[in-house]
Amino acid sequence: MTPIPVTTPTNVVIPPRGQVNVTVGVQVNPVPTTGTSVTVSMGGTTPVPVQQTVIIPPVNNQPLTDPQGRVTGCAGEILPDYTGFSISLHEAGAGDPTGTNLGQLVGLTPTELPDIPGNNVAEGIEPNRENSNPFFLTNGEQGNYSFLFDVSRDQLTPGRRYILLVSPPPGANFNERRIRIDIGETSNGITRYTATSLDGRPISATNGSTSVNGTIDIQDAERVGLNLAVLDLSAAVCEAQSIQIVKTGDRAAAEPGDTVIYRLAIRNLSTTPLTNINVTDELPLGLSFRSDSVRAELEGQKVSLTASERGRQVTLSASAIALQPGKVLNIAYAARLTPDSMRGRGINSAIVEGRRTDNGADVRDGPATHKIAIRPGIVSDCGTIVGRVFLDKNFDGEQQKDEPGIPNAVVFLDDGNRIVTDNNGLFSVANAISGFRTGTLDLTSVPGYNIAPNRRFAERNSQSRLVRLEPGGLVRMNFAVTPVREGDNR
Repeated sequence: MTPIPVTTPTNVVIPPRGQVNVTVGVQVNPVPTTGTSVTVSMGGTTPVPVQQTVIIPPVNNQPLTDPQGRVTGCAGEILPDYTGFSISLHEAGAGDPTGTNLGQLVGLTPTELPDIPGNNVAEGIEPNRENSNPFFLTNGEQGNYSFLFDVSRDQLTPGRRYILLVSPPPGANFNERRIRIDIGETSNGITRYTATSLDGRPISATNGSTSVNGTIDIQDAERVGLNLAVLDLSAAVCEAQSIQIVKTGDRAAAEPGDTVIYRLAIRNLSTTPLTNINVTDELPLGLSFRSDSVRAELEGQKVSLTASERGRQVTLSASAIALQPGKVLNIAYAARLTPDSMRGRGINSAIVEGRRTDNGADVRDGPATHKIAIRPGIVSDCGTIVGRVFLDKNFDGEQQKDEPGIPNAVVFLDDGNRIVTDNNGLFSVANAISGFRTGTLDLTSVPGYNIAPNRRFAERNSQSRLVRLEPGGLVRMNFAVTPVREGDNR
């Protein structure tokens, strides 16, 4: 049957069991972009016009595209080299409520670009044309990446959980990033999700939040793109180590009485200046910090530091210095070993803290340790002096059971040490230098007493005692006293 154009009303006779096909062309301007319907009435002046509803789909001359994510530097900058960087999508580990354990790679539906019609392979998007998992970043794409989910494989079912892993190249000074993605409900073609940083660092270089909510726009039933850009993943990968501290000393071994020079090298390993630099150094037991010895230099120029100490903890502050990338702040100070150092391990540790100027993040390194072997030295030749101050009733210079000790009596040694007796009148001095040693009883510390006369040894009638202390030996130094009688001269 040949189509007959109808421009004016025409009566058409339809034979029994026959039919008439009517083709109506409708022009609607402008064409809606969201899709609508147009009702066409046919019948003219007939009592019951015939109506036909025509649905006009939106016209889209633009190819389907999906937002792209991007891997950036710690401050959101484009990295100078993306060679070796990869990004992958994993199933969350089974039985892991935190989602930190990596499961197997998500099996993404293969795609192709450009699309070859009729081969049952979906059309892909840039830059991940084949929807590969993992996807390796390139310098040409400047760190951009993309993944497509498949709704028909239930990859956007509420409750699904994925982990997005950003892996730096081996040996690079960058930390890997792990971000958990929890799929939520879908409404009107929009799937909601929550992205949570698993390393405690902000997801975005421009936003300090470690958890963000976003949406995935399902554009058709076969191709769904995850909008990683909404995650601002634009995932910022920071240097694994932004600041470094190295601690050294001028000697490997020392003795009590020696002075050790410690040196600290603070290096900026990041791509931005560091400020608010503070070093905390914990000295070993028995080392005394010399606050007047602190020196610092940067690029050959002397700089000022603020030094403070609390017990064995030394704090060095360089808050006024902006340490540029790649530069080293050198600090030196001295500490003196005391005899107590023999009881310590000779190990001290230092940590450094600072702040990046690009994103305000705090950076830290340490502890950096240094150990010196502490040798006894002259202390090995020392000995111990023990003695007592007691009431001598029989004037023999020896203490018997019924002769009590005198508490709080003061004895001065020849080296200036001042010793006070305990409640039983006893005293002792460890690490005393060997040789002939002299001790003198301070009679003003024992009011009402005087040196007791000795009937056996005349030298013990003196207020002082002379003893010979052998290296590593033990010697006794006793003082016998008696109550002062009226008329006695002290």
